[in-house]
Amino acid sequence: MLLNDHRILFGSSLGLFLFLTLYIAVIPALENQKINRPLPRQARILTQEERAGKLVYIDNGCVACHTQQVRNVEMDNVFGKRPSIPADFAVNRRTDFWRNTANLMGTQRAGPDLTNVGERQPSAEWHLIHLYQPRAAIEASIMPSYEFLFIERDYLQPGDVEVKVPEKFLKNKRKKIVASPKALQLVAYLKSLKQTDYTDKSIVPAFLYKQPKKEGGNQGEQNLPDGGELFTANCASCHQANGEGVPGAFPALKGSPVVTGGDLELYVTIIMKGYDPRPEFATMPPVGTNANFTAEDVTAVINHERTSWGNNAKKITVEEVKTIMDKLK
Repeated sequence: MLLNDHRILFGSSLGLFLFLTLYIAVIPALENQKINRPLPRQARILTQEERAGKLVYIDNGCVACHTQQVRNVEMDNVFGKRPSIPADFAVNRRTDFWRNTANLMGTQRAGPDLTNVGERQPSAEWHLIHLYQPRAAIEASIMPSYEFLFIERDYLQPGDVEVKVPEKFLKNKRKKIVASPKALQLVAYLKSLKQTDYTDKSIVPAFLYKQPKKEGGNQGEQNLPDGGELFTANCASCHQANGEGVPGAFPALKGSPVVTGGDLELYVTIIMKGYDPRPEFATMPPVGTNANFTAEDVTAVINHERTSWGNNAKKITVEEVKTIMDKLK
């Protein structure tokens, strides 16, 4: 009878489909909403500008190349303080009734994970330069340019946010590059991506497959980590691999009096606490604090910078750095 009456056949199929949808998808999703509450201090909701920036992120397909999920493996610890857990996404909401683009976790990493990019790189100036011409910020970047999010003007107008792009990347050196509202919204969204700190080891697992730090390298006589690797992972995106920085945005370390000079306390303070320099440069975040630098890490980075790109300053010791870091605590 089931096969002979199409109404019974289709009705049975529809009933089975609805039952499985409820049992496999809807009910577990509702249970997850009850179980996975927002983490403490995670009550912050995106502002109107950040929500608009999220739509720009979606419209431009950024999720195709960037993830927003830190996996529970040691190689991902450069992207976040800890592995992602379901509660990290508990505050997210649907884009609208028709689109469930609440979580943009992604599946590929042609570019770095963005879970904690707002803390790793809080400089709006850096993001704007990177969007306009990625190679101006990261020489080996494979990211496409998003020049269409920017406006060329002969003269700046009130309220314009100028992007100080290095001259070699400008098509017309007489023009001013100005960020469009969409570019500013996208940067606001990227800066909002910050991983909530949570230290309950019973809920948040430690990274798996930990590898011992490489020792020796170019600081072998002090048994330090490799300063070049630490610089590349934490500093090169702004100051560049060649130490020349980005004119008008990020200062050069090559020949810098701070790097080669004798004020070690200022040097360590800048690394650990950040720096708000002259108006022509972007604000530097507290890189050392964000990356949980030890005295050995700071010493390795400083010695790398003091002996690279033609710099020829005297190397420092871990004891000197420890004394200063103790004062900063």
